[in-house]
Amino acid sequence: MAAACVSVGLLAGCGAAGAGNEDEGESHVVQISDGVEVSVSQDTGSKPVVGVPDAAAPAALFVADVVEGAGDEAKAGDSVEVQYAGFNWSNGKEFDASWNRGAQPFAVEPLGSAPVIQGWNDGLVGAQVGDRRLIVIPPHLGYGAAGAGGVIGPNETLVFVVDVVSINGKS
Repeated sequence: MAAACVSVGLLAGCGAAGAGNEDEGESHVVQISDGVEVSVSQDTGSKPVVGVPDAAAPAALFVADVVEGAGDEAKAGDSVEVQYAGFNWSNGKEFDASWNRGAQPFAVEPLGSAPVIQGWNDGLVGAQVGDRRLIVIPPHLGYGAAGAGGVIGPNETLVFVVDVVSINGKS
């Protein structure tokens, strides 16, 4: 199982769903669907802070750039290095983050068929260096009915905030 999706023992709570913090910096609110919004901090130099609503999760993959990067877009076959944080939709709790391991970038390669959950392979296509991308992954593109590592329950929708560090070694 890919380290980018679950690292057992690296749990850190991010507070209650939708909870805010005065020190989290400027946040961007992304509308997922009618009346359903996720807030994401915009400072790509620090670990993202996310507010997940107490609402029904989307049934389809949702991708939005909170901060837009520049340059070539990632395509199938590329090597994409990222920083990321992952949260459970059901309770807003963080289950994994590269930021917790010294902020070492994680390589997703080859994009499209990398050994990560399908939601990452699909959700990173089109990303640019400098993007802070919100990817909301429904269970069928994540861990499905099995869940993962005791930190992601069965049929959990996943919320990832992914900062694109480089594409094919170019930052």
